[in-house]
Amino acid sequence: MPISSTQAIPIASQTPEHVAIIMDGNGRWAQQRHLPRTAGHIRGLSAVRKIVRFCGEFNIKYLTLFSFSSENWRRPNDEVNLLMRLFSRALTREVDQLVRNGIRLRIIGDISAFDESIQAKIAAAQELTAQGERLHLTIAANYGGRWDILQAIQKFYQARVQGSAQSLEQLCTEEQFAPYLSMAWAPEPDLFIRTGGEQRISNFLIWQLAYTELYFTSTYWPDFNKRCFEQAIASYGQRERRFGRISEQLKAPN
Repeated sequence: MPISSTQAIPIASQTPEHVAIIMDGNGRWAQQRHLPRTAGHIRGLSAVRKIVRFCGEFNIKYLTLFSFSSENWRRPNDEVNLLMRLFSRALTREVDQLVRNGIRLRIIGDISAFDESIQAKIAAAQELTAQGERLHLTIAANYGGRWDILQAIQKFYQARVQGSAQSLEQLCTEEQFAPYLSMAWAPEPDLFIRTGGEQRISNFLIWQLAYTELYFTSTYWPDFNKRCFEQAIASYGQRERRFGRISEQLKAPN
């Protein structure tokens, strides 16, 4: 079970083990070029391929990308439909490359809202890449942090509380509850990146980001290149990760 930053002190290094990204700014990138917003999403898919490659170069083991939030259904129908087509196409076209590169793919979120064909492709892609160990790539699709916590509560109740004679205080500790969250297999993100200029987490990994270092950039996602990624990594390397302690404790031998 991965270490919880609120229950123990994780080992911090100069390079993050787990990077989580909100890939924002696709539509605005396109509008600045007098292109339809959909063109930005198509270009953004190329940036995903690049960031996966960069993670290999930096020896980052976990990459989590927020591709479609539970609130994104509010966008214009044409844009939502294109995003669904791109998602379906990527699940078909990218899997062989993921397998060849030892990348394990997981999709988190309420996938029941997707067409059955997309659900089938998700299941197939996860099964085909299940042996990958080089990089754990997670795509959050129809995902929300509040949904994640609520679905974990429901699963926890069904598995442990229902019919139990013990009190909820005895049953519900963080250690007991955490396995029911969507990303229970992964360490908490060390570094969170949001492109596009906005400075909020937008209902993304609310539980998991408790002690994550936050990095915001005005660069739109389609333009997020290796130099931009290096700047984010360099910023992370300068952070003092205290996890509730003071600076003097970090300098002490023990």
